[in-house]
Amino acid sequence: MKSLANEIKLVLFAVTLTKQNEQQTMLSKIWNNIWFRRLLVLAIGMLLWHSSIPWGIEPKAWQLFVLFISAIFAVLIDAFSIFVASLLAMTLAVLAQVLDTNKAFSGFSEGFMLLILSSFLISNGVVKSGLGKRLALILIRRFGHSTLRLGYCIIATDALIGPGIPSNTARSGVLYPIVRSLALDTGSQPEEGSRKSTGSFLMMTAITSLALSSSLWLTAMAANPISAGFGAQYGVNMDFAHWILVSSVPTILAMIIIPYILYQTFPPTLKETPEAPEAAAEALKQMGPLSLKERSMGLIFIVMVIFWALANALNLNLAIITFLGLAAMIIFEVISLKELQAEGGEALITFLWFAIMYVLSSTLNELGFMKVIGEKISGQLTGLSWPVVFIVLITMYVFIHYLFVSQTAHLLALFGVFLEVGNNAQVPVVLMVYMLAFATNFFSGLTPQASSANVLFCGSGYLTQQEVYKQGLIVTLASMAIYLLCSPWILAVG
Repeated sequence: MKSLANEIKLVLFAVTLTKQNEQQTMLSKIWNNIWFRRLLVLAIGMLLWHSSIPWGIEPKAWQLFVLFISAIFAVLIDAFSIFVASLLAMTLAVLAQVLDTNKAFSGFSEGFMLLILSSFLISNGVVKSGLGKRLALILIRRFGHSTLRLGYCIIATDALIGPGIPSNTARSGVLYPIVRSLALDTGSQPEEGSRKSTGSFLMMTAITSLALSSSLWLTAMAANPISAGFGAQYGVNMDFAHWILVSSVPTILAMIIIPYILYQTFPPTLKETPEAPEAAAEALKQMGPLSLKERSMGLIFIVMVIFWALANALNLNLAIITFLGLAAMIIFEVISLKELQAEGGEALITFLWFAIMYVLSSTLNELGFMKVIGEKISGQLTGLSWPVVFIVLITMYVFIHYLFVSQTAHLLALFGVFLEVGNNAQVPVVLMVYMLAFATNFFSGLTPQASSANVLFCGSGYLTQQEVYKQGLIVTLASMAIYLLCSPWILAVG
């Protein structure tokens, strides 16, 4: 009888387990149906659209927020690509009269948007001429024993050129063709089969590098002088020398630690490449001396970098410099018009979606949405000790960036609000102002649209949007932890 009872229990357990598996399979099938996910986005969007508007937010601001957050949600659950989601968000905003057409299209004429488009095209010239391959082979010959060392090479290169190029978007135009060539010449193609061998890791490392190098130097990011201006209002000296002194310890630590963290959380499938340096040296011999195309591309590239570095002093637009370089590439036959036509599709798609998301985000700021959110959240912190307020404010400031496309727009909307709240809570002002300034840079890797500097790498074909959201969160959390742990250093030397 006991044996029979045990057998019955086993049968019942097997039946229960089978039913659970069937239910899980059914749920999995439902979720894997793309139209279910699209209907889910629509349902949540409609629910938010018709819900009561909190905190006295203007109706148009709320409606635009619903469209913006629905587009991001659609990308996160893979209901739509970011290109289609942004197109739908803009179209619905215009049809619902939340935006007029002039405002909706205004992002396409922004100088830094055109810089993104032209940088995509310039990168093709670096690759097509063979110069990118030569640079990649030189780097592989010296640092190519492992993919991790190549990642550190990208970090070091970006840190060295940072003070001379006061735009992380412009630096992305310098780094991207080199990183792309490194990926291609280690056998990593932007296709599912081989993209993760080295290319995905290297592209994500470059995004991380731009976030950190922008924190290292006062002149490495256009918004940094604005942060210094806020600091000056509170009596904090944030000149070039003070900035590098304060930023050096946390940023250099982050540059050492975070690539290794990324190597663990987003590992390349090709880790050790002991034969790569010898192969690179042999390939360099086969390439022979610099070709005319390589010399022309190299000269054009150097001149562009010099003018990028002097752009503020000469009052030159970065996009104009890049377009001039593109024209020179065509004149000197580095790249042909037919090649540009063949390679320009991805550049155009990326340009379109980023311009749309920028307009949606900046309009939310103009309508006062961001300011209301900042004030309401920070208003809940009264009565807490200053270290708690400090940590909470920095955390909020970082993660509110999910709603922004532009770092500068985020800074202009919320930097002053958070600085004042921290000051009122007795947070040492030098600590608050420097941490907000650093956060404005290191959160640039949080999402694909968190900074215009990310666009080239996100559009490379080596990274999916979901991967950037996931790894961007990990990298941003690690950066925030390192900078917060270095608070005593900032207080001591700031």
